[in-house]
Amino acid sequence: MAQQLNPYITFPGNCAEAMTFYGEVLGGEPQLATFRDSGMDMDGIMHASLDTDAGFHLFACDHVDGMGDYDHGTNVQISLSGDHAEALHGYWAGLSEGGQVIIPLQEQMWGDEYGQLVDRSGIIWHVNIAGDAP
Repeated sequence: MAQQLNPYITFPGNCAEAMTFYGEVLGGEPQLATFRDSGMDMDGIMHASLDTDAGFHLFACDHVDGMGDYDHGTNVQISLSGDHAEALHGYWAGLSEGGQVIIPLQEQMWGDEYGQLVDRSGIIWHVNIAGDAP
């Protein structure tokens, strides 16, 4: 098995909703395991995973007491990059719906299209579409 680097997102109680949303935008059905599934007497998602046909792998959980302070939105940032412009534009459109665009997705001085947004769950996304270097 090849080595992988997977973002792991901690949500303040809306993990199931957020991962379902990401599955709708990026493709795929999230797998959700609750704390109760593991015999613990608490609500929330203990572990969620989303594997997409494009090869993206996201992991997540709900923040619970004992995990330290929760810093909404800066707990993780995610980068989507590649050269498949149509797919990346589609992800941008879906992720920006109900969110806030910080840097519009447009050509940058290094020749790529790049943009940054905060999605409706408060997660920061960077999207970079490979272009021709200047």
